Amino acid sequence: MHKLTACLFALILTGCQLAPEYQRPESPVPASYPEGEALTDERHFVAAELPWQAFFADPRLRVLIRQALANNRDLQAAVHRIEEARGLYRVQRADRFPSLGIGADATRGRFNPGGAQAVPGSGGSVSDTYSVNATVSAFELDFWGAVRNLSTAARAEYFARIEAQRAFRLSLIRDVASTYLGLREAVERIALAEATVSSRRDELRIAKVRLDAGITSALDFNQAEALLTQAETQLAAIMLTRAESQNLLAVLTGGVVAESLPEPMSLAEQSSPPALEAGLSSSLLVNRPDILAAEQRLIAARANVGVARAAFFPQVTLTGSFGYASSEFSNLIGSSNETWSIGPSITLPIFDFGRNRGNLTVAEARDNIAIAEYERTIQTAFNEVADALAGRRYLAEQVDARRRNTETLQRVVNLARKRYQEGVVNYIEVLDAERSLFEAEQAFIQTRRAEAQNLVNLYVALGGGTLGE
Repeated sequence: MHKLTACLFALILTGCQLAPEYQRPESPVPASYPEGEALTDERHFVAAELPWQAFFADPRLRVLIRQALANNRDLQAAVHRIEEARGLYRVQRADRFPSLGIGADATRGRFNPGGAQAVPGSGGSVSDTYSVNATVSAFELDFWGAVRNLSTAARAEYFARIEAQRAFRLSLIRDVASTYLGLREAVERIALAEATVSSRRDELRIAKVRLDAGITSALDFNQAEALLTQAETQLAAIMLTRAESQNLLAVLTGGVVAESLPEPMSLAEQSSPPALEAGLSSSLLVNRPDILAAEQRLIAARANVGVARAAFFPQVTLTGSFGYASSEFSNLIGSSNETWSIGPSITLPIFDFGRNRGNLTVAEARDNIAIAEYERTIQTAFNEVADALAGRRYLAEQVDARRRNTETLQRVVNLARKRYQEGVVNYIEVLDAERSLFEAEQAFIQTRRAEAQNLVNLYVALGGGTLGE
């Protein structure tokens, strides 16, 4: 009997493990990246260990990111969701322990000699009753681990919320940087377009003088005017883009962007952040907060399978109380006035018309869904890093090629203008050369921005800043 009692007590403490044993699924991606060795710098940094303040050199951008992390409403909501999950975990964890309550009671009544409550005019005596007791109400003996698995699921959900908040924080940094780089691109393109509009207005003025003097034709004048309106149209479109970027930046930073900001850096300077080491794809499993969040959700789903399986077994609850009761308050506490009661309650499911089986099917399906989502998150992360590594290599080549193309087209424009002034070619050749140069210069700025944006994407894709702050 003593051995049986000891085994029963151990079973109460440990419970049966009905949840599937958790094992991290195999990574569904290759161990290395296609462009993982493209970097030739001598000094590399691990993105997860590099704080964002050290990665972004632009002082204005650092101020904007800091403002966004402090004031962004979506990030604040994510922080509050962590507190919500923490509270739910505490509630669920409390169910693993008995709930102890203390109560006291005092009553006075008039009773018949036979013990029944007296009625008016029937006589009887007046008596007092005092009691104090401690109770344990409906404490479930967790034989099958249902309560423990519920606590495990709640804890995993809490950790998942923490990682989700970190993932959102990273995405917010990326969004602010992306919007800011778009704004810097618009500013540089506007400066180029304004200079082009000014130059073409001078050319149109000269063309008008030449037309009035009979030196050139109306066709040349109209072509010069068309070239000016083209630049003016492009300028208006870029100014619209700048206004939209400013509005989005205000939303991301949680309010109106301060006017007194540090001087910004050019796009060329934005393309020279610290060199990042790609490492192996397995490092994403511990550096990417979205992958860690997906894994915690998988752990929670697996624990819920154990909860669903436990529903097929008897549920045992225990209710007990201990206290004192007396008709005299002065001697209430004493061994002669002790009262106690204890009693288990067993509920065994017999006919539920498939409810428990349905709940188990749902839990197992959600477990399989969580596995698929975890693996998909890893694949997405691998794809993002691989794309950013390829961009780091080939966008740098594009920037160099566009720079050389712009320099060549500038020489073409100079030669075309000289040949036109000498009367060797028509104005249409100048028109085509200047149009090509303007488009090449705009594309050069856009490619610089794409290179800077890609480096930000690589930093975030590698889990930048998650360990360094």
